Amino acid sequence: MKPRIKSRSYRRLVWDQFRRDRVSVLGLIFVLLLFAVALAAPLLAGSRPIIASVDGEISFPFLSGNSQVAWKEEVKSENVWAVFPIVPYGPTDIELEAHLLPPGSDHYLGTDDRGRDVLSRLIHGSRVSLSVGFVAVSIYAFIGVILGALAGYYGGRVDTVISRAIEVMMCFPTFFLILTVLAFLRPSIYNIMVVIGLTGWPGVARLVRGEFLKQRKLDYVMAAKAVGASDARVIFYHILPNSLAPVLVSATFGIAGAILVESSLAYLGFGVPPPTPSWGEILSQSKNYIDFAWWLTVFPGVAIFLTVTAYNLVGEGLRDAVDPRLK
Repeated sequence: MKPRIKSRSYRRLVWDQFRRDRVSVLGLIFVLLLFAVALAAPLLAGSRPIIASVDGEISFPFLSGNSQVAWKEEVKSENVWAVFPIVPYGPTDIELEAHLLPPGSDHYLGTDDRGRDVLSRLIHGSRVSLSVGFVAVSIYAFIGVILGALAGYYGGRVDTVISRAIEVMMCFPTFFLILTVLAFLRPSIYNIMVVIGLTGWPGVARLVRGEFLKQRKLDYVMAAKAVGASDARVIFYHILPNSLAPVLVSATFGIAGAILVESSLAYLGFGVPPPTPSWGEILSQSKNYIDFAWWLTVFPGVAIFLTVTAYNLVGEGLRDAVDPRLK
């Protein structure tokens, strides 16, 4: 009796190939930890307690964003107790008497020129970086997939028009184009997301177009057309799912690029407006104090470097995992 061969799904094959690359797995672990830090930022850093009791009444002050209670003074009362986050300082709490303090027992990564805790701002700044990365990539991936699919499927004049638009967009240096657009807009995290998203689609469109050009002549596409499937069904139900693997790889690299662009914009003063914490904004402060306040340069710089490197490692692992020549 012949042994039964257990078949594996495509996702399982990709995952098995990906996890063989230990460096890429480490990058994925770092990315997941960064997500956990961003989601749990109010529990990790903040001046409001996680849980508090006043006269026996339990409350969760960290959930009330507009609370003006001075909890550090309140807990000195006998009828009040509270559990504070690991970093008991909010990202926008200003203490002028504690400005530019080096790393120590009170402020683990030091303070900036306004006495704000650097570690707290790094933790909450991770939300800005991840939000910009994912939203911007989602915008330009959506635009690129739609235009690339139309160009690759229909060909002819549609392909010519979209291909020329791709070439025109790729002629402009992306970063300077973003700077030019943002110079006429109000500083906002939403404007940054949209501008990065609207300028990053040509790469995705070229990838999808190439995949559609290969897929549209295959037998399964011809069979779908033969049974009367509409163009929309053929594009989105049949061809697109088989063409998304390169897009996912490109999107992973794109998130790293978007985070780097946002940090660069913040460093140049075009980032999210103060007092919203941002890694690039913290790094920008170091320009005036680089001679002695080394922590304003090292810690945000390391955070940006590790995050971008981790996403690039995950992207390389995915690229190798979806490449059938490596299986």
